[in-house]
Amino acid sequence: MGWRRIAIAASAVLVFAIAFDTAGRTAVPGKSLAAQYIPPLGAAHDPGVRGGDPGAGAPIAGLTPGQRLFFDAGKADFEEAETVPDGLGPRFNLASCGGCHAQPATGGTSPALNPQIAAATEAGAYNQLPFFVQPGGPAREARFKYQADGVTRDGGVHDLFVITGRSDAPSGCQIAQEDFSAQADRNNLIFRIPTPTFGLGLVEAIPDSAIAQGLGQDSAAKQAMGIYGRVSRVPIGMNSTVNRNGNDGTIARFGWKAQNKSLLLFSGEAYNVEMGISNELFQSERDETASCQAAPVANNIADLDAVEPIDATNAIEKFSDFMRFLAPPTPSQTMPGGAISIASGRTLFGTVGCAQCHTPTLTTGNSPIEALRNQPVRLFSDLSLHKMGPGLAADIIQGQAAPDEFRTAPLWGLGQRLFFLHDGRTSDLLVAIRAHRSAASGQFGASEANQVINLFDALLPAQQQDILNFLRSL
Repeated sequence: MGWRRIAIAASAVLVFAIAFDTAGRTAVPGKSLAAQYIPPLGAAHDPGVRGGDPGAGAPIAGLTPGQRLFFDAGKADFEEAETVPDGLGPRFNLASCGGCHAQPATGGTSPALNPQIAAATEAGAYNQLPFFVQPGGPAREARFKYQADGVTRDGGVHDLFVITGRSDAPSGCQIAQEDFSAQADRNNLIFRIPTPTFGLGLVEAIPDSAIAQGLGQDSAAKQAMGIYGRVSRVPIGMNSTVNRNGNDGTIARFGWKAQNKSLLLFSGEAYNVEMGISNELFQSERDETASCQAAPVANNIADLDAVEPIDATNAIEKFSDFMRFLAPPTPSQTMPGGAISIASGRTLFGTVGCAQCHTPTLTTGNSPIEALRNQPVRLFSDLSLHKMGPGLAADIIQGQAAPDEFRTAPLWGLGQRLFFLHDGRTSDLLVAIRAHRSAASGQFGASEANQVINLFDALLPAQQQDILNFLRSL
């Protein structure tokens, strides 16, 4: 094999820009906001965001006329900016789904211009921008690792903004923002960026058995490389086949930690958590301050008296329909680097072991939606949880995922993403790749990806470039 015949290439230099607060205090976790890769002469480099047609945002082929109507209605709701009379708040991260899921088209991930900058003071709100909300993005949500006692686990989203001062808010609403700098000083703050939603109907339609079988393939080779992984479900007893997921016994697959089972659950949670809008799935307000309630609870429900079926469905159903019918991203065959480089990169991607977790293809089952039935899903993910070491560990328990576990992120559409990793710490793909490697610490074990990254680093710079070109072609 060619990659074994060559000596290890010159090591790269990673330079991290450490942000300090205005008081000049020591930098703390969560305040390292940028990472820049400075390649030595001749070294591989991230070719950057792929130009040209977005290749994403359209409905999947084969929808019926009725399904297309629901896709269009869902997209309109997904892009709509909510107001306080609609149920926005009292605490929220943004007023629309489409604002955060905008790159390279509606349904994607964080755009270059951070929409949270304008949201802070929209409609006269009094919010101050948290230190980690920067004009150049990414859009972020914040989670606290522990509660105030420093012992009890938290893990939940703490919204960035409040409706206090907005012209459409109740006049008596006077709640205050969280003190995120204080949480950062306690090393209690972590971030998440939006996950892209393209092709998620296909992901939803993959049978549990296909995910479990895919994880079990090449098990000897995986274990030799220190790769294990597990699906996101709760084991009940030694031989049980029921109640493996907390709700219905099935494998959860959506979210950074595979914490959500279905697109409806994913939608309902986001509507309530990110926008503060209670709904038929999550009926309680997250902040029940009486003086800040401007809409009945639940804020959004189905209109059972509507004449047209499309008007009867509630917002979270419309969001689900939009994501379910979104086509997967279309990869490029020639950009960047040309077809030969991309083909070589795809082969090397498998050779060094990346594909052991980033499974190139899974297959859907017998879906009731013909357009999703028995289709290949070229997502480059096993949809399973893996231990990523202390370098990436968020120290958050979510769903069935341990503090150092993450779902293998699907790579389709990666060519047009601006920000990488769960917290958006870098825009450089090479930095993101190497961040998968970290040795064990006193708190967390070593990353399962260590041997893979070692093999990547042993490649010639030209071979590494082929992998980077392949990834940016997706």
